[in-house]
Amino acid sequence: MAKQPIIALLGGGQLGRMFLENALRYNVEVQVLDPDAECPCAKIATRFLQGRFDDRDTVLRFAKDADVIGIEIEHVSVEALEELKQQGKTVIPDPAVLRTIQDKGLQKQFYQDHRIPTEHFALIEDPSRIGDHPTLLPGFLKSRTGGYDGKGVMPVNGVHDITGTVNGPCVLEKKTEIALELAVIVVRNTKGGHAVYDPVEMVFDPRFNLVDHLRAPARIDEATREEARALATSVADAFGVPGLYAVEMFLATSGKLLVNETAPRAHNSGHHTIEACTSSQFDQLLRVYMGWPLGDTRLRDKAAMINLVGEGGSGPVSVRGLDDALRIPGTFLHLYGKKETRTGRKMGHVTVIASNDDELDRAIALTKAQCKVVPTVGERATG
Repeated sequence: MAKQPIIALLGGGQLGRMFLENALRYNVEVQVLDPDAECPCAKIATRFLQGRFDDRDTVLRFAKDADVIGIEIEHVSVEALEELKQQGKTVIPDPAVLRTIQDKGLQKQFYQDHRIPTEHFALIEDPSRIGDHPTLLPGFLKSRTGGYDGKGVMPVNGVHDITGTVNGPCVLEKKTEIALELAVIVVRNTKGGHAVYDPVEMVFDPRFNLVDHLRAPARIDEATREEARALATSVADAFGVPGLYAVEMFLATSGKLLVNETAPRAHNSGHHTIEACTSSQFDQLLRVYMGWPLGDTRLRDKAAMINLVGEGGSGPVSVRGLDDALRIPGTFLHLYGKKETRTGRKMGHVTVIASNDDELDRAIALTKAQCKVVPTVGERATG
């Protein structure tokens, strides 16, 4: 039997942990690099190395014996990935894709160049220049690099709205009148084949500009569903290389679909696929790495995913309302194993499977009301 390839994963957070949980079913060797010695992947990876994934030399040393290099976070050394690709290793996503995705300005320009519908925008060198583009106001100011999970994004109506939140080169994007925010995950293999998941509907928490919960399938008509799937596939085809593409898009009140941004990795909008689909997003990514056939993306039933986000400050982890949440029929709990909670930090999620929208609505409301991640205060910590 031929030796299975070694997968080197840059990043050891919750996405890596869920990838590993799936990979363990196949007895695949996955090595992980992360700066945090107590990251969620540290204890379950085949090999764990503490180190910076944004440092070229560290990444090159870490991945020297690997056959496949993947990521679970975008902020890694692209220079190292380019060199590893030149050495003949399989790098997914391709370094060129990552260079484009890391810079929101290049990403928006990519959509425009490939005739992919996206909101009107301008690239500006400094936030003070937003007054030069009155037709884009009201809008959103986005840092071109470094932003994630809603950080580096600021709503603006004029120069008076600018704070120190966004600095340097940025994207000014016109505000879209949104009916729904959707996401579609497309998996592209080495032969150009696709596996496409049903669009999901994302509801955001305005406190942290994070996904509060999502539901699958999205509550849209069949024509819009097929248009969203086709649009997401066109994004993956425009990049033209293997990988997993989580395409976030706006359904405008006009009925038009506009691509917001793309993540070239496993994504929060696909966590429900672990229980709701035969082959999860993490399973699909492993299949791409290993050159295996793509899996089945069909939903087994209606599903919701509720993010468990830290609140009440920082400290050791305590999960309240765990028993109440687990009593909800069709509930699946995922805690990420993070040792410290912080306000606004993703600490876990709950997936619920239901047969109809009313059951799903009740389960979402009950989970949000009962399950909380807070700092430990005079009680036994969980996780």
